Amino acid sequence: MIEHSILLAIGGSPAGEGEGAPSPIFLMAALFLVFYFVMLRPMQTKQKKLDALVAALKLKDRVIINPGIFGEVVGLEEQTVVVRVDSNTKIRVLKSAVAGLQDQPAETENK
Repeated sequence: MIEHSILLAIGGSPAGEGEGAPSPIFLMAALFLVFYFVMLRPMQTKQKKLDALVAALKLKDRVIINPGIFGEVVGLEEQTVVVRVDSNTKIRVLKSAVAGLQDQPAETENK
């Protein structure tokens, strides 16, 4: 008599197994990879560039503050930046509020 295990080895998997739609785990992993490379990865690289820019701030740099305020750095502290927005007006903001430098063009996202 021929054993069933030998027949399965020769003929492959039994009918009904391994056919049809891919497994849900594979689909979730593929969806996560697409989400990571389309959304998360570009955000991480942009944040790293912004962190490097904020760490390299120096006096007289012309910056843009997050709500769109233009100014010049006149003071640096550990967590804050003093920005002159007019000849007599200075504001103190968190370093995390700095959106970029005025002299550098804003990075446009390719769509």
